[in-house]
Amino acid sequence: MKYTRVLAGVAAAAITVTSTAAMADTWRYAFEEAMDEVQGKFAQKFKEEVEANTDHTIQLFPYGTLGESADIMEQAQAGILQFVDQSPGFTGSLIPEAQVFFVPYLLPTDQEQLGRFFKNSKAINEDFQQLYADQGLELLTMFPEGEVAMTTKEPVNSCADLNEVKFRVMTNPLLVESYQAFGATPTPLPWGEVYGGLQTNIIQGQENPTFFLYSTKIYEVTDYITYTGHNNFTTAVMANKDFYDGLSEEDQKAIQAASEAAFDYIVEYQKGLADSELEKIKEAKPEMTVTVLSEEQRKCFKDAAAEVEKKFIEMTGDSGKKILDQMKADLQAAAQ
Repeated sequence: MKYTRVLAGVAAAAITVTSTAAMADTWRYAFEEAMDEVQGKFAQKFKEEVEANTDHTIQLFPYGTLGESADIMEQAQAGILQFVDQSPGFTGSLIPEAQVFFVPYLLPTDQEQLGRFFKNSKAINEDFQQLYADQGLELLTMFPEGEVAMTTKEPVNSCADLNEVKFRVMTNPLLVESYQAFGATPTPLPWGEVYGGLQTNIIQGQENPTFFLYSTKIYEVTDYITYTGHNNFTTAVMANKDFYDGLSEEDQKAIQAASEAAFDYIVEYQKGLADSELEKIKEAKPEMTVTVLSEEQRKCFKDAAAEVEKKFIEMTGDSGKKILDQMKADLQAAAQ
């Protein structure tokens, strides 16, 4: 997602605050997607719950209004924004352990199991709390946004088909390692350059959840959608920690309750969403080829996953291994 780091015009005026403005009745919340996409739906439910149960109001800033993902994170850490929704795909450079969500085949594709995992995970609800707090952030919740699919110019039936394919990835070291292990040439690129990059063949592939493929019309500039089952897109909602710690206990409880209500809402909202959006893609582009890889076809990707997991532990040390082990235990519990 490409934006300028210099906040311009109305956006700049909208967020200019004094050091005491974090206590104002209007709280500011930025996220990485459009208002009608999954993060936007979560944000609107969160806003609805907060405004129904407190005297405060929440101003929402969707994708494209306040800068790149790095910009809105900086603004949240500085207290200019009170809330921010950002994928660990970007937060991974700030909190290396958050890259665990990009270890291939760690997360299941079953949405009900995922919902239970995110709601009850000790790793998410306890262990990650301090890691985020160390960066001036209060982690409110994490939630899944759906299985990611590869979209490419040419068919992908094995890792060999990714050889020399310039594949767009987020600026996440472990995601780069993943696509190198898969055989591709990972190419970090801001989201705003992806459509044009595919159109002009600067890149030949990218990955995202199915709903995002439709809403952003990325299917217009790719011809193949491939499901390898290697990951599920994750995002995290955070508050500026100084702001949060300065709130009354009543307001903190209202924010936590709003976060829980929005989590339950967004998990329910996404049931069947990938299937319905895929049908829309097929209707808009009947010649699109959609492939779900068999277990045999996935073998090379799963073999590569073990290498990526080792890289994650090398990058993050004992802290990362502890998070990874706890997540595996949490996922096993969620499967029962």
